[in-house]
Amino acid sequence: MKKLFTLIALLTCFLGVKAVEKVDAEMDFSKYTDISEVPFASWRGSESAFARLSIKDGCLHFESAEATDPSWDCQFFPIGGVNAEVGTVYTLHYKIKGDHAGNVSMLGFGQTPYGAFSITTDWVEGTVDYEATNNDGNILMQCGDWIGTWDIAYLKITHEERANQRPKEWVPLLVNGNAEQPWGDLANVRFDDQENNYKICAWGKEKGVNMNEDGGWDPFPATIEEVDGSHVFVVHGKVADTEGDPSAWDNQFWIQGPRRFMPGEKVKVHFRYKASEAATTNTQIHHQNPSDYMHWAAIGDINFTTEWQEYDQEISWPSGGNDQGWSIAFNLNPQNKNAIDFYFDDLAIDELKLDHGFFAAYANPAAGIEYNFDEAIQFEDGGDGTMIVTVGEAGKPETWVSEIMISTVRGDDGSFKAATLKPSTGAIEAGDEFWYDYAEGSNAKIKLPAAGVWQITLDTGFKAINFIQIEGDTPQGPIEINANPTEIVVKAPERDILTNDGGTGQPWDSQFWIVANRTLEKGEATILSFKYKASKAAKTSTQCHADPGSYLHWAAIGDVNFTEDWQEFNATFTVPNEADGMKSIAFNMAEIQEANNYEIKDVIWKTEDGTESLINQTGKQNFYVKEGATDSPHVFDDGTGIKGVYTNGNATSGATYNIAGQRVSKDFKGIVIENGKKIVVK
Repeated sequence: MKKLFTLIALLTCFLGVKAVEKVDAEMDFSKYTDISEVPFASWRGSESAFARLSIKDGCLHFESAEATDPSWDCQFFPIGGVNAEVGTVYTLHYKIKGDHAGNVSMLGFGQTPYGAFSITTDWVEGTVDYEATNNDGNILMQCGDWIGTWDIAYLKITHEERANQRPKEWVPLLVNGNAEQPWGDLANVRFDDQENNYKICAWGKEKGVNMNEDGGWDPFPATIEEVDGSHVFVVHGKVADTEGDPSAWDNQFWIQGPRRFMPGEKVKVHFRYKASEAATTNTQIHHQNPSDYMHWAAIGDINFTTEWQEYDQEISWPSGGNDQGWSIAFNLNPQNKNAIDFYFDDLAIDELKLDHGFFAAYANPAAGIEYNFDEAIQFEDGGDGTMIVTVGEAGKPETWVSEIMISTVRGDDGSFKAATLKPSTGAIEAGDEFWYDYAEGSNAKIKLPAAGVWQITLDTGFKAINFIQIEGDTPQGPIEINANPTEIVVKAPERDILTNDGGTGQPWDSQFWIVANRTLEKGEATILSFKYKASKAAKTSTQCHADPGSYLHWAAIGDVNFTEDWQEFNATFTVPNEADGMKSIAFNMAEIQEANNYEIKDVIWKTEDGTESLINQTGKQNFYVKEGATDSPHVFDDGTGIKGVYTNGNATSGATYNIAGQRVSKDFKGIVIENGKKIVVK
């Protein structure tokens, strides 16, 4: 990722676009004397983690005499409640050391994949780069298997922004956020009245008030009272005595927007707040109806005191798996269960002032053309409910376009990417007869069949999209792709009993990987087929990995059930959003405790349109194995007794392959795969 970040920086300089560093979050532990003072100490984390954490010598100090079972029982978020922007490269700055060398499992900022955070016995000041694949800007550390100590002096998250982006102008969305007007007729609106509930910017819920037929109690337009010389919204919280976790939301408050917000959409949130006694509240995203939960993370925890405080932050609206979020919900009793009065005033959710319509930004990475969202071209009225735009210039191959992003707004990079349109299929064909349904989809890039000048037409009535190539390269059609005949045998030894049963065994003690020649993007559709059997019947679960052993996501092609007879596997596999940037499919071959031999042969892994083989059609370099808990991922044995050693890089590094997965010479012309990247050699 550091290479990617450097390349972006170099391109930025080359193109004359200045960049500025923006600090997204920072934790300087020298500012605190006790762990209770640290903001995350009241945030999400496990009791076993906080029992091992303290502030010592100006650092966050971790000390543990024994491991936890499982290891992720001991976890906490040193940075959380910050919103990341999908597609942005973030840099984690840190200073850390331990009493011994080792790794701590860490979740990257704005990423689902877990990585190993290396600790040595010397103070190390370093950086790690992450490209955000989701909006959850959290750093999660899992420390249950660390026996000993480590110290962190500081953590900081930054990213580079273009210095010449359009100045931001904010437009207020809420009405009566200062509580100076009584609700009038709106006081009788129900929380689930979708024709009217969005007209109310503040909702409250008090335990036992506004009871419903199910024995619960519903939200109502928040009470307005005069406090400290002005009108404010009040929730007179009752004792939160519901059994278990639900007591956290016995009493609640909502700031409701007048419309739904797209994942990644930038908004500015402001409010004043205080309470009758100190309390920490959790925040969530809810659907249009207050109390209709959508996503666990909104603006982080809010720490109330008896004095007025202000919250004023620009955020990217969290994703939560869909785009139906309307409100920020405050769960008022996650810790303090007393009867507390909570006060809110000057509520505001402001949107960016943007151009609205349909806009196309374009790129051609092979030709060095990068996206410039400020210069996105606006679609023009084509008549009969259609909108048309042309990208690229006729007669100028240097302007040809190979991919586009279509958005409903323009004027801010993050907002453009948050409001994009996505065709219903991954592979696009050109011509009048090919129309594809489209829908809204955050950060959706559309790969065109070939570089060229393209006319794109939107039928806004039917929500359909069409692509016509005016000039350019000839689209690549399906190619002949043969099965790789390598016969892989994974000799999985007997494993220990599973960890949660008192042993040390894991289903991934023995593994097999099919490794692509390049990284794959989320939503990319592929076809995988192979033949398989085993010496005894056994299930293998599958996962998405980057390089072999670098876990990304728990779900890949589902469970593969081996029998003693040859079977054929054939399925379309679409890269999950959580596995953006994956390279390999991992088979966990220690699901059963007994020793077993697994056989796989005749593997084909290709793009859905048949224009590219993702693996070589001969040889063993795309197949990695791990036989036992003490083994490491390595290229499948070639029969000589010598194993190709995995070195945290591409199995095919240094070699060049055509799109059929065949090795070619360095002077080969056309589309090739080199070090895992698609490039055009002319």
